[in-house]
Amino acid sequence: MTLPAFPADFLWGVATAGHQNEGDNVDSDTWFLENVTPTVFQDRSGRATNGWELWESDLDLVAGMGLNAYRFSVEWARIEPVEGEFSEEALSHYEALVDGCRARGLAPIVTFNHFTSPHWFARRGAWLDPEAPALFARYCGVVMDRLGDRIELAVTFNEPDLPEMLTWAHLPEFVVELERATLAAASHAAGVERYRAGNVMLREDFAGMRVGMTAAHREAKAAIKARRADLPVGLSLAMVDDVAGPGGEATRDRKRAEVYDHWLELARDDDFVGVQNYEQIVYGPDGQLPPEPGATINGMGTPVEPDSLRGAVEYAYSVAGVPILVSEHGVGTEDDTVRAGFIEPSLVGLKAAMDAGVPVLGYCHWTLMDNFEWIFGYGPKLGLHSVDRETFERTPKPSAGVYAGLVRGARGL
Repeated sequence: MTLPAFPADFLWGVATAGHQNEGDNVDSDTWFLENVTPTVFQDRSGRATNGWELWESDLDLVAGMGLNAYRFSVEWARIEPVEGEFSEEALSHYEALVDGCRARGLAPIVTFNHFTSPHWFARRGAWLDPEAPALFARYCGVVMDRLGDRIELAVTFNEPDLPEMLTWAHLPEFVVELERATLAAASHAAGVERYRAGNVMLREDFAGMRVGMTAAHREAKAAIKARRADLPVGLSLAMVDDVAGPGGEATRDRKRAEVYDHWLELARDDDFVGVQNYEQIVYGPDGQLPPEPGATINGMGTPVEPDSLRGAVEYAYSVAGVPILVSEHGVGTEDDTVRAGFIEPSLVGLKAAMDAGVPVLGYCHWTLMDNFEWIFGYGPKLGLHSVDRETFERTPKPSAGVYAGLVRGARGL
């Protein structure tokens, strides 16, 4: 397997997230929501993949694959577990993580908010709180003061468009009702009128949350740039490759307008925009079309379509007009042969988009290892490595070798 020639400075990486990997994120909103009754979360995160302790050997896995970039998130709840009090232990940990990346030839791509926030912030109403943007910018400034001189790219928010996207995902109504019940239970348990979070959101809050996160992105970017003007800053968006079949143009365009376009237009003032793509959906005059007979289906119930990455990247660039970082891309499946066969044609399609004029900074596969997938718990499998839930031993899947081989060939290693 070989790839067409990519630029010499192209970033080849994997992506992970703090709460999904580190474990024991006890001061976070998500931890609190996992542990109320009722809860929409199928599992509690617990020790996750024990990444807080195993970070050095995890970096060795990344470097051992021949990659040159690693995307991870810093956890606001660890860094500021109590409002206005910043943890020296957490800051030292993330500083060591950044230095560990650099020592292994990995460019650190740092996400400042990957869905989770501190418990105290959720008690204030999260992004509905008028002070939220300033509080987020203060935290970003503290992180930058400690390690910002050594990171490669800064991602303020991970998938702020996901709540709107999920309204198109045909989730059962009981899930929506359980989300409401979870937040009601959390509000009661926390002794506040409205406990709110970034990854369990009520529809009536969408507009206010979007306003808050938009302002927070701008203020955070200003805080980051004030400390390092040359550091590229952007945000990452969940993006399906939405395709119009015969008569489906109006539905496709309505989805794009509802889900992506606000954020893509905001990104016009940024240095890049992250694209996170997992599927292609085809629309007809009456909505989403079913898979073709015999199609290979992913964990979302849609066909596995490697060309979806090209389509999502091209649309993002057509609106935002700034360079693209593929900040996540993968496939949810128990069958790793599907994943192993999915990577090369996806990257060929990405290169075709680049050859057609789309500037792409790099590609990060989601994810390094099977982990905690939010409300779905430990069921979905998207990792290049499996993880023993008792010992936390990481075992490479064939797809890890496939990706490593493709990257080594592309990098001439």
